[in-house]
Amino acid sequence: MTTATAFTAHDLAGTALANRIALAPMTRSRAGEGGVPTELVAEYYAQRASAGLLVTEGIQPSVVGQGYPFTPGLHSQEQVAGWRKVTDAVHAGGGVIFAQLMHGGRIGHPSLLPEGLTPVAPSAVTPAGQLFTATGPADFTQPRELTADEIRETVGDFARAARNAVDAGFDGVELHGANGYLIHQFLSANANLRTDEWGGGTVENRIRFAVETVKAVAAEIGAERTAIRLSPGNPYNDITETEVPATYEALVAALSPLGLAYLHVTEATDEFRALTPVLRAAFDGTFVLNPYTDGPTDHRALPLLDEGAADVLAFGALFLANPDLPARLATGGPYNAPDPATFFGGDAKGFTDYPALAG
Repeated sequence: MTTATAFTAHDLAGTALANRIALAPMTRSRAGEGGVPTELVAEYYAQRASAGLLVTEGIQPSVVGQGYPFTPGLHSQEQVAGWRKVTDAVHAGGGVIFAQLMHGGRIGHPSLLPEGLTPVAPSAVTPAGQLFTATGPADFTQPRELTADEIRETVGDFARAARNAVDAGFDGVELHGANGYLIHQFLSANANLRTDEWGGGTVENRIRFAVETVKAVAAEIGAERTAIRLSPGNPYNDITETEVPATYEALVAALSPLGLAYLHVTEATDEFRALTPVLRAAFDGTFVLNPYTDGPTDHRALPLLDEGAADVLAFGALFLANPDLPARLATGGPYNAPDPATFFGGDAKGFTDYPALAG
């Protein structure tokens, strides 16, 4: 079986992709003062512009949406200007780049926020575990439950951040509905204990926040520039989900008619891999897959494209360490090994200093 499909062009809702290889979103915690991306961030993404599609690290759509130290935002004009340097650099390299909008929800800490603010969530349920702060590891704190009016305001925050993304030159936005952050928290049985229309123990209510947020963003910037990432059954960040197939089939059924740029599914566990082809068949549009693999996803996953399991494949850690990953995938390697000690925070080391094949 050939892997030629990976290196063919693809029409992403009217945006031309040079190939079917994507940079998966990965938090790197290297934003500058005020959550503004730096020249180093621009260099990092420009180095990877040979991907058909680049998806940025999670970008908070509001001040209270920040979940980790040194992460970038898209809620101030300074941040918009900083991202413009990134998008210009990527476009100069022939790339296409989407901004991932990520609200941390209950995954956050008061020390990351202006005085008087605390993390917010569907319900006032403290997640188990710790997160890294500027002063070291800290236990998660109890979030404040959003009021119904504040939920609507949060939907509006996503839409405004999407407009800022387009103003910053992004080709579109991907909403982060995975990995235990705010949108995923609304889908969750243990993070969403609400009894109103945004919870209430029913699939219809639990998917409402995701659907309404997607619709608001699509209305603001166009459905063809709007996407969402999902991770069915992913327990990361202390998430428990019930009725997983029913929930995600209902969610995708609600999203499919909207004409979105793409649906991005990340297989976090082996348990629900059988759901992936069901969602693929149910979504009328480009299907991006971050497949579950034993170790970093590499060229051995490319036949998934030939088999029609996805239209685009997203690569995470391997792309972090190999700025010219498409060229390496074409030859089956060799690959630089990712250095986990430099994944989050720091300077150019482990960020922009991984060598390309040409030296």
